[in-house]
Amino acid sequence: METCYFCRKGILEDKKVTVDFRWGTQLVVIEEVPAKVCNECGERYYSAEVSRRMEKIAIEGKKEKIIEVPLVRLPVMSSSVV
Repeated sequence: METCYFCRKGILEDKKVTVDFRWGTQLVVIEEVPAKVCNECGERYYSAEVSRRMEKIAIEGKKEKIIEVPLVRLPVMSSSVV
């Protein structure tokens, strides 16, 4: 049983997740990615091989489908709130 390195409380569970992978200015959404996910904080851990495969997918640019994603900017807040 592996514990989460980030929160130090949770247990890591094997799951398939969806990843919003950014490569330069591109955003690629990759589904069915194997990961270990903390059951407390949700932190995700990917094996080196999975990380390399996601990077390769982003570089090659092959797409199964195109989706529309809204872009929203956070309004500027007063300088007293950081």
